Amino acid sequence: MPYTFELARPTDDPAIRRLLRENPVAGQMALAYAREPDYFLGSSVMGTLSQTLVARQEENGEVVGLATRSVRPLFVNGEVENVGYIGQLRVAESHRGRWLVPAGFRLFHQLHQDGAARGYITTIIEGNSEAEGLLVEKARRHYPAYRQMGRLFTLALIVRRGQRAATGVEIRTGAQVELADVVAFLQREGRRKQFFPVYSAQDFTGPATRGLRLEEMAVAVRGGKITGLLALWDQSAYKQTVVAAYRDDLRRIKPFYNLGAKFIGAQPLTEIGQPIHFAYAAFACVENDDPALFRALLQTVYNRAAVRGFAFLMLGLCAGDPLLVVARRWLHIPYTSTLYTVCWQADEGWRQALDGRPPYVEIGTL
Repeated sequence: MPYTFELARPTDDPAIRRLLRENPVAGQMALAYAREPDYFLGSSVMGTLSQTLVARQEENGEVVGLATRSVRPLFVNGEVENVGYIGQLRVAESHRGRWLVPAGFRLFHQLHQDGAARGYITTIIEGNSEAEGLLVEKARRHYPAYRQMGRLFTLALIVRRGQRAATGVEIRTGAQVELADVVAFLQREGRRKQFFPVYSAQDFTGPATRGLRLEEMAVAVRGGKITGLLALWDQSAYKQTVVAAYRDDLRRIKPFYNLGAKFIGAQPLTEIGQPIHFAYAAFACVENDDPALFRALLQTVYNRAAVRGFAFLMLGLCAGDPLLVVARRWLHIPYTSTLYTVCWQADEGWRQALDGRPPYVEIGTL
């Protein structure tokens, strides 16, 4: 096979960024997940361990394939465990169908032998039939098994001007409370969700949450106790989502959407070739999944997104999460993925042991 497979080097940065720009992911919108100005700036957000696998054409050394393996501490059945994520699978269009993915998975399996994680999760955007066919429906024997765990709904909340203020709840910023209390709250309440991220105080002031500011974290307080949290997370300085094409319904309704957006004080849909101006609503965690409390937190973060001039506020919640019902009341564009567990046969017991807690995926770390 005229390809070599190895972990990426810093000198591969320009080639990796080009591969990401030129190979968008299919779906209702074809999106290129760019990483300007430096691909590796975003690696720290993905996990405590982040490995980028590249496939090179032997003849000229050109990078023609890419995939990532990251490992981070998450709650699994209420306990802290290192869990992997497999993502950013890209193959240059002119090299598809040439056994790059099967060969890449053999190297992935070798990397897996380090024991950093027993199991993995991943997401595939609905409508990406090529990925579903290759990884799930017609998977080869040496691939890990992809098992559906549920649907992940990314709601692109349409940010409008002149929104109402949240009432009935005392909301402070993350800079106005003790960071140790924030961490303790997230660890206490987050364990109720499968795969909720585990962060330390140092993580919230370091590269693990690059771009997140404590001043833009909304913290609900009752009786001096933290009862809910939601943060505005702007990653645009190192990660961008660029519209490559509109398809199906969105393409047909785009002119009407833009007309309506102007009427309600929202921004038009992003032009092809331009990055979507958005921020994430991250670390959605509310005591007892209180809908009124979450509504107030989301309104606060939404208002902050409006002040910052974002066109969309992205919130990811899985089917079965009680907070999803509340979030869907905001005007939004839905973007649906399927959440999978991924594990090799020797670790199948890891998947089977997962209990029935609703999953939570921090979409800003994918």
